[in-house]
Amino acid sequence: MAFEDSFARRHIGPGPADVAVMLDFIGVASADELLEQTVPEVIRLREPLDLPSPAAEHEALHELQQIANLNKSAVDMIGLGYHPTITPPVIARNILENPSWYTAYTPYQPEISQGRLTALLNFQTMVEDLTGLPIAGASLLDEPTAAAEAMTLSRRAATGDSSLYLVDENIHPQTLAVMQVRATPLGIQLHPIALGDVATFADDYFGILVSYPGSDGVVVDIAPIAAVAHERGAVVTVTTDLLALCLLAAPGARGADIVVG
Repeated sequence: MAFEDSFARRHIGPGPADVAVMLDFIGVASADELLEQTVPEVIRLREPLDLPSPAAEHEALHELQQIANLNKSAVDMIGLGYHPTITPPVIARNILENPSWYTAYTPYQPEISQGRLTALLNFQTMVEDLTGLPIAGASLLDEPTAAAEAMTLSRRAATGDSSLYLVDENIHPQTLAVMQVRATPLGIQLHPIALGDVATFADDYFGILVSYPGSDGVVVDIAPIAAVAHERGAVVTVTTDLLALCLLAAPGARGADIVVG
């Protein structure tokens, strides 16, 4: 393997002189001595790892491509929040493939990378515009995780002591599944409900989640649902697709307190 083609050549970790300074400061003679003092014997592996010889970069990329070629293409099934998308080349080239977004400031510093920070701020500003809310966070992993966090936030913010949380029966099943996992140990009772029944629902509840649009694509008017919930002192959360908000009214303008998507 040519040294010029190795991954190690571009490694920006500490060199021998840096390591010597750190070991001297710690008070040990070598990295092996440091490991002896810090790693419990019960988990130490004394023999070398059974690994193949290191590969050059082009060899590693070729092997990864061969593994990727084992994937089988399948038909895209549209629905339940999953659908094909189109990324215009100008967006892919100037944003997703633009190194200035992720190399403008070293991520090894305690501060966030400057390019990444700029991207997140731009994204959050766009989300504020689309949702009609004054604050946006970037971001949790996916809609189910965000919905579960919104549920627990609603319970902390609600004025009453109810443990009942209403959930739009037209929610994506994967979102409901994650919420149920989070709700059970916290003593939260999830109650799926048809949104048309909210006005006549008699029990107290600390929050409600509305799908906008629903899992089947139906779009409901959030405003009357939010008005009834707010009369009960409940927090209104809306799950949405941000692209849908390019056409639909902003949830915040229709009474939503929290929007996730």
